[in-house]
Amino acid sequence: MQSSSSTTVKSPLKRRLCFLLKLVCFVGSVLIFCEFLIYYVVIFQCQWPEVKGGARVDQKETSASILKAIVLADTHLLGEIKGHWLDKLRREWQMERSFQTALWLLQPDIVFILGDVFDEGKWSSPQAWADDVRRFRKMFKCPDSTELVVVVGNHDIGFHYEMTTYKVNRFGKVFNFTSGKLLTRKGINFVLVNSVAMEGDGCAVCRASEAKLMALSHRLNCSQQKQNHSNKRCGDVEKLPASEPILLQHYPLYRKSDAECSGEDSAPPEEKNIPFKEKYDVLSREASQKLLWWFHPRLILSGHTHSACEVLHPGRIPEISVPSFSWRNRNNPSFIMGSITPTDFSLQKCFLPYESRVFTIYCAAGALLAVLILAHVQLLTPPFYFAQRLISKHKAA
Repeated sequence: MQSSSSTTVKSPLKRRLCFLLKLVCFVGSVLIFCEFLIYYVVIFQCQWPEVKGGARVDQKETSASILKAIVLADTHLLGEIKGHWLDKLRREWQMERSFQTALWLLQPDIVFILGDVFDEGKWSSPQAWADDVRRFRKMFKCPDSTELVVVVGNHDIGFHYEMTTYKVNRFGKVFNFTSGKLLTRKGINFVLVNSVAMEGDGCAVCRASEAKLMALSHRLNCSQQKQNHSNKRCGDVEKLPASEPILLQHYPLYRKSDAECSGEDSAPPEEKNIPFKEKYDVLSREASQKLLWWFHPRLILSGHTHSACEVLHPGRIPEISVPSFSWRNRNNPSFIMGSITPTDFSLQKCFLPYESRVFTIYCAAGALLAVLILAHVQLLTPPFYFAQRLISKHKAA
């Protein structure tokens, strides 16, 4: 009798422990999926685009000659002034998992970040700056096979009226960035521009930046001239690959608004017709014309607006505005995948998990969890037993 009583006591305890274990497994599975696996599920669907021109008869472009580049923008790592710890934890985890998953699945040759890496770089004290840089290096750590290139934005050094030589040098020291810097990879020329310094008012930083850009423009133009058409001004110039350059900058070139932009990650309808302010939302007309005239680029990549846009500038020069990489700035962040050769390029957008969808999964899982708990403690009658009671009552009547 004693053993039977012991079995009776243990049986409910076993059932409770078993139910608790099932709940833990359920909650753990939801967390693992929403915080880890979902990034693999979504980014796995992205594929590198094929170069449109394909292989040529006289110059075959093998996979080894194609530069695989990822381009993202506006990560806005929160600082100590406006950044809440929970907001930091949530959004920075999303960016870290997105970035590291993309690196592991796509294995790019190079990654470009088009400015506004930090949200409070324009205000940061030396200690806060060091903390922000440490977090950035952890989140956006790249293997030796992938190069990371970062362009400066207005939140990194301030708008023009806040920009100082100290802030520009501080950023340049960490990220090895200078305006007018040329980066040549696999015969492809990339020009890095400090677009905040394109104010045109002759400030010290602006003068130095424009002087470097003009000198680089001269080198590139001389390198693209045919040997029999070279002039005296190009005689002593060190030649570069003859590939037309790709401009990388934070501010977009001048456009009136986002009215002509389309796509699911373009600006919301209520914002599209708001006129852009020169030197704040976009570069001035004058600065935009200078860059186009100096470099005659085949492609311009920019950020800043947090929304996607494709623009054709005079001479049919395309510009792609890359949306923000952070959930803090949009529900559907993304990045650009580019297959680039010295003569051609092909771009493809890769979306990250939507924040709203992750939130929906959590809400659905929470509701299901509540139903299971209520049913277990018999505060919520399962449908089967409810129907059984109705039938028994009907028979008794």
